[in-house]
Amino acid sequence: MRARRPIGRVLSLFSGAGGLDLGLERAGLATVACLETDSDAQAVLRANRPSWWLPANGDVAAAASWLAPEVLGLKRGDLDLIAGGPPCQPFSKAAQWNRAARAGMRDPRAQTIHGMFDLIDAFLPKAVLIENVSGFLQGKESAVDVVMERLDEINRKNKTDYSLSWQIVDSADYGVPQHRQRAIAIAYREGQAVQLPRPTHLGKPVRAWDALWDLNEDKKPEPSGYWSGLLPSIPEGSNYLHHTARGDGEELFGWRTRYWSFLLKLAKDRPSWTLPASPGPSTGPFHWENRPLSVREQARLQSFPDAWRFSGVERVQRRVVGNATPPLLAEVLGRSIVAQLELGDGEEREQLMSRRPTLLRPRRRLIPSQDPVLAVPDVYREHIGTKDAHPGHGRGPSPRMVVEEVA
Repeated sequence: MRARRPIGRVLSLFSGAGGLDLGLERAGLATVACLETDSDAQAVLRANRPSWWLPANGDVAAAASWLAPEVLGLKRGDLDLIAGGPPCQPFSKAAQWNRAARAGMRDPRAQTIHGMFDLIDAFLPKAVLIENVSGFLQGKESAVDVVMERLDEINRKNKTDYSLSWQIVDSADYGVPQHRQRAIAIAYREGQAVQLPRPTHLGKPVRAWDALWDLNEDKKPEPSGYWSGLLPSIPEGSNYLHHTARGDGEELFGWRTRYWSFLLKLAKDRPSWTLPASPGPSTGPFHWENRPLSVREQARLQSFPDAWRFSGVERVQRRVVGNATPPLLAEVLGRSIVAQLELGDGEEREQLMSRRPTLLRPRRRLIPSQDPVLAVPDVYREHIGTKDAHPGHGRGPSPRMVVEEVA
């Protein structure tokens, strides 16, 4: 279900599989163009929204050299919103497990951020929305200094008053059935105070069961990899730590010597953990049926509607789904921007805001109990024995790397 007619226009940057754009569309904002270089993500956008203009040259870094307001039939200052999530890998906590660690703005992929601000300078939209991983705006390798400097330059040059407000939010606090921490940054051209939407689901999240209970997959993914046979011996909501000296299972692993999502299982009565874009055979979250999640199950946990289609081989579909912005989070943010900027006429705006978010799933009254935990299969019993715990704080492969405290 979409708004009856658009009450604002948005230019989408780094569009990916369209999660941000879909949510903003549900908030009444029409996408006038999508800039995206990944061919797999482009295929998803074309399949679902052929009316969205997808230029062949989707490189944000160079777009300001040819994409001007006149190209879109606009005047400078007409555009309501520029929205996008720059490449997150340079700022991701997951990068800490790579020997190179994260490079922040020193990573060549991060230079597209300058392209984004070149377009902001060219269009002078009423609002800017940036969505990214938490490391994008906090930490010593963040982009926050660059973002502030570029906005200051634009303000001095154009006598605008963009002032960035940002916050780290958990998507689950807004009804997404997945814990997914994101940095949300918003700036209004006229300097209005930004009010990020208040969490609506603190203490009453939409849970994995709420998202998946009625989804019947004809072909369920089969587990693979040596350790996958341990999944039936791990309770819902737990991971390999169950089989350590501090867990309730067998001592198969050292405490905090593996990454958090190793053999991680969903719990029916909680939101999912963050879905990875490129999971290995032992990387969760796994379904409580002791198998990998299907692409459609992952899409539901991201809050995509079933009508949104994904194409390509399974590995490609998992990547574009895992990299997407949860559309429900984008819908909530879009509604907040529409309200604060008073876009559209008052009656349209009131009708839009009076409805609950269209992508929000209801909570089920009853949740089935957990399945019994089985014994460790014989094939793994040779691994049982005393194991050393992580020598440091368990925050990554070496003490110098700092990642999210999880256990």
